[in-house]
Amino acid sequence: MTTQPNATTIQVLMVCLGNICRSPTAHGVFYKLIQSNGLEDNILVDSAGTGDWHIGESPDARAVQAAASRGYRIDGLRARQVSPEDFEMYDYILAMDRTNLRELKNSCPDAHQRKLQLLLQYATAENESVPDPYYSGSQGFEQVLDLVEEACDQLLQHIKAQHFSAQAAD
Repeated sequence: MTTQPNATTIQVLMVCLGNICRSPTAHGVFYKLIQSNGLEDNILVDSAGTGDWHIGESPDARAVQAAASRGYRIDGLRARQVSPEDFEMYDYILAMDRTNLRELKNSCPDAHQRKLQLLLQYATAENESVPDPYYSGSQGFEQVLDLVEEACDQLLQHIKAQHFSAQAAD
């Protein structure tokens, strides 16, 4: 779901704990928005977890099913852990909750701390964090999608305004 970056590519990394529920969902939602706006050559998205216990695994089947019911494909994604290189490579590193944001801040070099944010900073929802649906029923995965869809839409608008508005005027 990613392409090779070019000189004007903005790279976004979605991060949760194990990279099998929330961050792959956000990855899939944001990727579809990128595609539908014709920005595949300008914006890349990936996802990762702060933990290492699911490396190489597919997203949780419930996340895959909930995403598919709304037209998002995440079944081809594989869990990976955030790496030191990610802090330099990505322009936006978006945590799903405060715990993961804290983990990122603890391992991120000072020069890249400004890249770290909560995804829901881009949403109007009262929630500050995307709740972990792992131990919930299907409604938990639907709530994740509701929150992530709004935040990803606003994130895309922000990126377009911050990074591509001058290009659009040309």
